[in-house]
Amino acid sequence: MRVGILALQHESNTFCQKPTTIEDFEQGALLTGEAVRQHYGGSHHEIAGFFAGLEEADIQAVPVFVAWALPGGVVTARTLETLLSRMLNELKAAEDLDGILVAPHGAGVAENAPDMDGAWLRELRSRVGPQLPIIGTLDLHANLTETMLRATDALVAYRTNPHLDQRDRGIEAARLMARVLRGEIRPTQAAAYPPLAISIEQQSTSESPVKDCYEALTDMLADNRVLAASLVLGFPYADVREMGTSVLVVTDYEPDLARYLADSFAEHLRLRRQAFAGEKTSVDEAVAQAKASKGPVCLLDMGDNVGGGSPGDGTIVLKALIDAGVGKAFACLYDPACVEQAATAGLGGSFAGQLGGKTDGRHGGPIATEAKVLGVYDGHFHEPEARHGGRTEYDMGRTAVVELPGGQTVMLTSRRVAPFSLAQLTSCGVNPSSYQAIVAKGVHAPVAAYAPVCPTMIRVNTPGVTSADMLKLDYQHRRKPLFPFEQ
Repeated sequence: MRVGILALQHESNTFCQKPTTIEDFEQGALLTGEAVRQHYGGSHHEIAGFFAGLEEADIQAVPVFVAWALPGGVVTARTLETLLSRMLNELKAAEDLDGILVAPHGAGVAENAPDMDGAWLRELRSRVGPQLPIIGTLDLHANLTETMLRATDALVAYRTNPHLDQRDRGIEAARLMARVLRGEIRPTQAAAYPPLAISIEQQSTSESPVKDCYEALTDMLADNRVLAASLVLGFPYADVREMGTSVLVVTDYEPDLARYLADSFAEHLRLRRQAFAGEKTSVDEAVAQAKASKGPVCLLDMGDNVGGGSPGDGTIVLKALIDAGVGKAFACLYDPACVEQAATAGLGGSFAGQLGGKTDGRHGGPIATEAKVLGVYDGHFHEPEARHGGRTEYDMGRTAVVELPGGQTVMLTSRRVAPFSLAQLTSCGVNPSSYQAIVAKGVHAPVAAYAPVCPTMIRVNTPGVTSADMLKLDYQHRRKPLFPFEQ
C-alpha cells in the first residue's frame, strides 16, 4: 500500500493589512518529495505523525507536497493558484496511491476563496475521485466547513492548546487510514455549528470551561462505533461565514449516530455560552500585577499575537513597562530597520532608533530611544521539545539584542517569529530567569515554553488585529446569531 502526504497550511487573519504571498510560503516551508520527510520526519508536527503511523502499519509513505507560512494576512489569489498548481503536478507525478493523508489548517482565507482549505481539498477530491480515502488533521483553531467534510472521509482536530499533541493526531489519522485500507472500518462524519464564537483568551484546553468540554467529549469515545470526536474551537480573526466553534464526530458507518452526537454536543455548548465570556485585564492592571509579583512574570500581549497573524512590532506593553520603571524587562520586536542600525553600530555601540510600531497604528507607535547593542546574531535556533506548532527549527533572520536607558532588554528580529520557544532568547545570550517581566506576543501558545520559568502568567487585553475582545473587531461576513455578539 502507498499513501500520499499533502499539506497546505495557513492561518489567515483577515484584519491584517499585509497579504500573504508565495514568498511567505518560501520563507516558511514549500517542500516536495523526500524533502518533506527530511524537514518534518523528526519533528513534533502531525506530518511526523503521518510518517510514524504509516510505518507502524507497514504502509509506504509517499511525501508529495507541503506548504506552510506563518500566520498573517489573506493569501493572494495568485499565491493560492501557484500552490495548487504545484500540489496537483506533484500529485500527478506520485501515481498509484491507495490513500492520501492531508494536513489543512482549517482557517485559511484567500482573496479568491474565503474557505481556502475547503477549496483545495475539493480540488484534490475532484482529481482523485470519490473512492480514494482522504483522511487528515485539523488545527484546533479551524473554522470548519461542510466543503472540507464533503471532500474528506475523516478529519481529526488537535486537542490541546498550546498544540502539543500534533504528532499524536497525525498518528491517529494514519491509523484510521490503515484500518480503512484493511477494510476494517468505513468512516462517516458529521459536524454541528453552535451559534458560539469563543474568545481566544478562553481557548486554553487546560483551564475551565474548555477543559470541562474536552473531558465530556472524551466520554463520547467510549462508544466503539465512534472513531474520532473533535471540539474545534475556531479562529476568531478570519472574518468568514463559518467563523466560530464546531463539533465533529466520525463514526464507523453510522451517519445518524454521528449527526446525533454532534448536534447534542453543540446544544450543550450553546446552553453554556455565558461561561465563555471571560474577563479582561487592562495594560495598566497587568503591569501593576507584574511589578508586585515574583518574577519573572510573563505578560501575554494578546492584541499583538504573532501566532494569530499580528505584525509582532507592537509597543504598547513595552511602553507601559518603561513608564512604570520596570527596568528588568524583556520584549521582542519585529523591526528589520533597527536591526540594521544595530549591526552598523556594532557590539557595544549605540544608536538612536525608533523601535517597533512601524506596521500600522493599531499596536502602538515607535518608541524613540537610545539603544546600546549587546549582540548581533544570525537568528537561527533549535527547539528539541514538543512546543506549539510542532516545529524544531526556527529562523528569525538577522537579530540584534539591545539595552534601553531604563535597563530594559529588547530583541529586534528581521523576521516575524512567534514566541514558542525559550531557545529564541537563550540562543542570543538572553537569560529569561533574570527578568522581572517578559513580554510574549501570544495568548496560550507561549505557555508551554515560558511557564517553566515564569511563575505568573498574565494575559493582557491589548488592542490590535488579534484583540481578545471580539466586540472590538469589525466583522462583515460572520453568521448571525453568534454569541457573544448576539446574547
